[in-house]
Amino acid sequence: MKKIHLLLIKAFIRPFAVTFFIVMFILLMFFLFKYVDDLIGKGFEWYVIAELMMYASASNVAMALPLAILLSSIMTFGNLGENYELVAIKSAGVSLRKAMQPLFVLIVALALASFFFSDYMLPKANLKYGSLLYDVRNKKLSFLIKPGVFNNSIPGYSMRVERKGEGAIDSLYGIMIYDHSTGSGVPQIIMAEKGKMSKTSDGNYMVLNLVNGVRYQESASNNGAYNPRQSFTRMRFKQTEVKFDFSSFKDMARTNEQSFKNNAPMLNRKELIQRQDSLVKNLDSLGKALKANAQYYFKQNNYVKGYTKTKVSAQNIKGNIINYIPKAQRVQALQIAYDQVDALKQTINGQLTDYDFKSKEVLRAQIEYQRKYTLAVSCLLLFFIGAPLGAIIRKGGLGLPVVIAVIFFLFYHIISTVAEKSAKEGSLDPVAGIWMAVIVLTPVGIFLTYKATVDSALFDVDYYKQLFLGLFKRKKK
Repeated sequence: MKKIHLLLIKAFIRPFAVTFFIVMFILLMFFLFKYVDDLIGKGFEWYVIAELMMYASASNVAMALPLAILLSSIMTFGNLGENYELVAIKSAGVSLRKAMQPLFVLIVALALASFFFSDYMLPKANLKYGSLLYDVRNKKLSFLIKPGVFNNSIPGYSMRVERKGEGAIDSLYGIMIYDHSTGSGVPQIIMAEKGKMSKTSDGNYMVLNLVNGVRYQESASNNGAYNPRQSFTRMRFKQTEVKFDFSSFKDMARTNEQSFKNNAPMLNRKELIQRQDSLVKNLDSLGKALKANAQYYFKQNNYVKGYTKTKVSAQNIKGNIINYIPKAQRVQALQIAYDQVDALKQTINGQLTDYDFKSKEVLRAQIEYQRKYTLAVSCLLLFFIGAPLGAIIRKGGLGLPVVIAVIFFLFYHIISTVAEKSAKEGSLDPVAGIWMAVIVLTPVGIFLTYKATVDSALFDVDYYKQLFLGLFKRKKK
């Protein structure tokens, strides 16, 4: 049995490693295609992009690991069935269930490792990935000037050029600059025929040498507003230069990671429980505050001098209640009532927005807590779907097994995505939503495992062909 066990483990590890890295590579390509506009043209060093891709790889393990297990298990048992090695193992008295035992132990070890990874390593990776991606996407553009477009990258300036010099990015033509750096509210306008960009030796400033232009300047009034009598100055120049502060474009400012710590994907199980408890307490206190604020507006107040509080039974009121208010005070009473209702409406709407936000945060915390377990269970489930499928179809390689694996994984991924979205919106219980794909596919795994153990011809085309011909002959007789 040791030789058979080693044979099965070796046959599984090789396609598992290959498929896992292939899937990770494909997911990374999707990541680059998605954020290519945020990474290109901002002057990032290679190690910043490499660090971001490393953290993105960690967050993609939840999708790559189950797919790799499903595909490699189909390929392993498909190769064994295609080369009649599985038949030889069964003829030696070893059932499929016993043959799957070493791989089952290996998959259990992978499932436990994925559980600890999702609970300890993945939150830290998500935290670093989220903070770094935020800094990358919000980093100011390195001074990239596009012809015909106003560029506001430099604080206090807005620049537009008609065209760039051919083959020389530092030569500009048809330059227009709005200078807001004075803070007076009235910008200076500089127009020049052409110019050339250069940097200072320390790299902190960019100098724009302008040729043949004019500068327009208006003097601001005392309050900074436009005054038709204020002075207007026009100065022509043969050559001048404008200096821009370039230091803010050199390095990327890093945001404190703790500011992202309250996001559910960046917390482990213990922190998720604490966050859920604190959110529930905040919701309770918010509900009590909302009730107290609403009750305040229903109290009777003395807004009119000489007005006294009176209690009137609702049964004694006949007709319109406005008729019980003196005519001289009806308009004022209606205005006061309208103001109170409007204030109450604004108060409730503002607090309801906060209440809905915290309610969704509670759902997200519950979903992320359950996700720590679903990754490990999905590895086991997809193994019990892939191994029987490979034994039944008896086809190895990267042809039919890849097609079947992708179909089953897409089915699993679509169910989990739709159910999780419904759970986040509150239309489905969070526990049922995150476990929906496992609940739906578990009977499929049990059915396929049973069919594989009894040597069922579930995907044998010849079997169905003979069955159809037999039925046709019976009908003819």
